[in-house]
Amino acid sequence: MRVAVLSREYPPEVYGGAGVHVEFLVRELRKLVDVDVHCFGADRAEPGVRAYRTPAELGEANSAVRTLGTDLEIASAVGNADVLHSHTWYANLAGVLGAQLHGIPHVLTAHSLEPQRPWKAEQLGGGYRISSWAERQAYETADAIVAVSYGMRADVLGAYPFVDPAKVHVIHNGIDTALYAPVHDDAVVRHYGVDTDRPSAIFVGRITRQKGLTHLLRAAEAFDPEIQLVLCAGAPDTAEIASETEAAVAHLAATRTGVIWIREMLPRDELAQLLTHASVFVCPSVYEPLGIVNLEAMACETAVVASAVGGIPEVVADGLTGTLVPYHAVATDEFEAGLAEAVNVLCADPVRATAMGLAGRERAVREFGWDTIAHRTLELYESLVAR
Repeated sequence: MRVAVLSREYPPEVYGGAGVHVEFLVRELRKLVDVDVHCFGADRAEPGVRAYRTPAELGEANSAVRTLGTDLEIASAVGNADVLHSHTWYANLAGVLGAQLHGIPHVLTAHSLEPQRPWKAEQLGGGYRISSWAERQAYETADAIVAVSYGMRADVLGAYPFVDPAKVHVIHNGIDTALYAPVHDDAVVRHYGVDTDRPSAIFVGRITRQKGLTHLLRAAEAFDPEIQLVLCAGAPDTAEIASETEAAVAHLAATRTGVIWIREMLPRDELAQLLTHASVFVCPSVYEPLGIVNLEAMACETAVVASAVGGIPEVVADGLTGTLVPYHAVATDEFEAGLAEAVNVLCADPVRATAMGLAGRERAVREFGWDTIAHRTLELYESLVAR
């Protein structure tokens, strides 16, 4: 069997959870079947990977239109595959058109849903209507849909009620617990100015409405004064949210010590060290189909405080591996107060936080291995090819 994986992101151009998912899924699938990757961006040296740049004629177009131009080129090139597997709306239309053009089954993985992300209109303008249209075409025509959590499955069926529930299969995201593991050396921690004698809370994520960074910055105003806040946050969606974040971080830093902002994307070994040495990892997302970042923190034996949205409750066991905070889309003050309280409680009780971290790694190893996920994905491919 030959599988064509279609994705905007692929190493080294990875900026979000979907890209991480594709990287590790491809690695494990290649142990089982032939896999070609069709991705966006600069040429890759890796065998079996073909990258596509924006067609020159569309260089000045809206970003959504540029995406569709790339999708057309991918659709034309995947005729030798037995199964197409697309990831996110950026590559979904390539799957739709490639499947119809070549008569190949199309699987898509639901990492997020455009109807659940209206703030994307800030970034894409009218392109948000195009991205929403492209995604809808994919859900109308896909032979199978992979939801990365049961919460995501419910969201798919809610957003697209025309989808046959029998087509939606839950296969969780995974984590490589060899790459993400405790790192007890503290050279990187000290390099970035984190005081190892003080408790710290860490955030890792893009600067986007979805990740809830604004809520965390407001919550941090109520953190115990001894608690440091480490922000591994970059790639803002828009100039507006970049400016808002700059102002909020500056305001927070003027009122307390220990606010550390790391804006570049860190290598995995450095990120693992920062996660290991944090007292608590905070995920304040307002929308999260699963939240790979929580698994990364758990694999590094770090307790988690996270919003109880989407698939996060399927990853973070409340009271065992961390604390879940209800998210109230209207009463945001209550949500922010809940984040602050949960962080303060765990930072004040390092024994409990350590126990949660150990339980988190055990859960990550036991339930979220990529080898299991690849085998389940292959079973889905085989069911489609056998028709």
